[in-house]
Amino acid sequence: MNQVIIILFAQAGYDRAAQGVAGAGRRLAGELGAQLHAVVTGSPDEAMQSAVAAVADAVTVADDVALASYHPELYLQALTQICQAHQPQAVLLSNDFYSQELAPRLAHRLGGSAVADGLALHVHNGAIRVNRSVYGGKAMATIELKRSPAVIWLRSRAFDPAPASETSATINQATLDLSSETPTRLTERKVEASEEARLEDAKIIVSGGRGLGGPEPFKELQKIADILGAQMAASRAACDSGWVPPSWQVGQTGKKVAPGLYVAIAISGASQHLAGMSDSKCVAAINIDKDAPIFKHCRFGIVEDYRKVVPLLIERLAALKA
Repeated sequence: MNQVIIILFAQAGYDRAAQGVAGAGRRLAGELGAQLHAVVTGSPDEAMQSAVAAVADAVTVADDVALASYHPELYLQALTQICQAHQPQAVLLSNDFYSQELAPRLAHRLGGSAVADGLALHVHNGAIRVNRSVYGGKAMATIELKRSPAVIWLRSRAFDPAPASETSATINQATLDLSSETPTRLTERKVEASEEARLEDAKIIVSGGRGLGGPEPFKELQKIADILGAQMAASRAACDSGWVPPSWQVGQTGKKVAPGLYVAIAISGASQHLAGMSDSKCVAAINIDKDAPIFKHCRFGIVEDYRKVVPLLIERLAALKA
């Protein structure tokens, strides 16, 4: 039977991004009349295995001891062997560093085609088409993949999760032949400490830009984020100035997000920034410049100095929450 394979990583768990990949895979499999096959690398816990088995038709776990921690060559070997055994029409991955590194190389080894940062998937005359933003978010391109399988990594939060079925798929263990001889050798591994969830998975984001003038105003924006249960973000200019951590950057060279609400404060809306947040469901902006590009992309906008608006906003939101 035709198959759509979704690739998940045990290290990330069944997070919002993984759920979106599963949802996209389920809908694509329905259009193709195919089976949804989930492949999980690493050692997933019982909760993740149960959640994946509830939405997929088949589950394969690749928990070889060599895959306990991420290694690009070994992971590529494992995924290539599994995909070659099942001959899928499409392979879907999430928006993470692993997927971005593996997707084009996996497509090459399978003799297929690859597309990055997919925002929508559909089938036209039996061919898979992918929508993705181009020219810094100013336009949308539709790409038809001619060579099978189609290997696509998808933007986080751009796809709804898959509904759980009444029956659970059988979980099988992959039989792999992994070579210890790899072209690359990991010499050091650093993990960035963070108490926050991934910015790409945030439902609400409060973001500040160059117009704030320094690091201190971000403390006021943090108050808004705390009330809303949001995560903080920033433009490249604010990150490059050292006002906030680089991990907060949203834009063409930063994180690509798609929250339900994106609050842009003192952000003019350059095309590079819009490329990272243009898929937000609702954008609210505060900027002193009435001609700022951000106002062409927001649902709610206030033309005013943020220093006059932010204290009132904090006061009003706190009262509503109380």
